[in-house]
Amino acid sequence: QAQLVESGGGSEQAGGSLRLSCAASGITISREVMAWFRQAPGKEREGVARIGERDTHYADSVRGRFTISKDNAENTLYLEMSSLTPEDTAMYYCAADFAGGDSLTSRNYKLWGQGTQVTVSA
Repeated sequence: QAQLVESGGGSEQAGGSLRLSCAASGITISREVMAWFRQAPGKEREGVARIGERDTHYADSVRGRFTISKDNAENTLYLEMSSLTPEDTAMYYCAADFAGGDSLTSRNYKLWGQGTQVTVSA
């Protein structure tokens, strides 16, 4: 049974940093296109960053502040977030089992974690 489990969320002041982790089981992440999404209350789920074997792609809102990476030995996906702003407050989800198409569109992923909350205060 494939599973993704996120961790590392929490509360942070504006300007601070957090690192999110997504531990995968039942899949080999080195072969997967994987992504981070976020969803704030009342808003649609938004693609934040995507990683293939090595190539990466970021939403304009986080480019230069967030870094997505894989540790293939640990079978874990990461999202390093810096220069956080209150607008980054959301539930963050990792995703895998990419079906093709736009890699920052949520409907194109079939496997999801349960999410981890990030709250940034001014």
